[in-house]
Amino acid sequence: MSEGFEVYLASPRGFCAGVERAIETVKISLQRYGRPVYVLHEIVHNKHVITELEQSGAVFVEHLLDIPQGEVCIFSAHGVSLAIENKAQELGLRTVDATCPLVTSVHGMVEKYHSMGYDVVIIGHHKHPEVEGTAGRVSGRVHIVASEDEARAIAVADKEKVAYVTQTTLNKNDITGILEILQSKFPHIKGPSSNICFATQNRQDAVKQLAEISDLVFVVGSKNSSNSNRLREVAKQCGVEAHLIDDYHDISPAWLLGKRRIGITAGASAPERLVEGVIAWMQTQGNVHVVELEGIKEKIHFKPAILEACASGKCRPGKS
Repeated sequence: MSEGFEVYLASPRGFCAGVERAIETVKISLQRYGRPVYVLHEIVHNKHVITELEQSGAVFVEHLLDIPQGEVCIFSAHGVSLAIENKAQELGLRTVDATCPLVTSVHGMVEKYHSMGYDVVIIGHHKHPEVEGTAGRVSGRVHIVASEDEARAIAVADKEKVAYVTQTTLNKNDITGILEILQSKFPHIKGPSSNICFATQNRQDAVKQLAEISDLVFVVGSKNSSNSNRLREVAKQCGVEAHLIDDYHDISPAWLLGKRRIGITAGASAPERLVEGVIAWMQTQGNVHVVELEGIKEKIHFKPAILEACASGKCRPGKS
């Protein structure tokens, strides 16, 4: 048994407003329409959340054709393309859009610039559902850029009419070099300072504070969670050992050797109970003193999508 640990908790950490909204949308849909309701792709990227919702009656599918006609189809927090929206309508599905409002705002930027004749560059990861959905809001003149080399290789119709947006879950360091190249190639490029969402940025700032005082950082989040991976990268860039873990089962006791100050944070799609599980496991390894760091208090909350639809008169009737 070790002599004990100082455990520091990042603040803020865990669920963001968009994730809370998406999960609540599925739960309310189940209450209103009954089991099952279908969700196109993972509603959020966390295996524990997915398992809990499956046990409640949600069915996660990868293709619209996997959903029987007339059933409820929920679009995930990451958003979908116009083609998916249109196909769902053709198939007679009753759709509920749980896209994070911040992602929806990026869709609006892409559609606006595209309608003005601009080529639009999306800085983000290929094959990530948010990026694919954003790119699919328009047809043609859209470019996904994930690296500086890809930025250098972009060819556009008119160098005077180029705009950009970014994936909401990136690290600012992911963007800087790419954006410098784009601004050099296209001096008149238009776009925001960043589309990184406030919750993503707040959690990255909090993990920097955590890394300054920790010997080791645990980031609680699933392996396919972009924002969780970015938190691990930020911690490592600060010079501290960092591991991305789904829950305490992923921890190797060997990681704790020679470590006394353990930092814990959680990605925006990770439930707080998983952090509590890590602390409980730490307590089996030695005495633990837990300190919650001060940080930004997030006060933004979004109404569940189905309630927004009902408020606007678009709510569809439940199953008979």
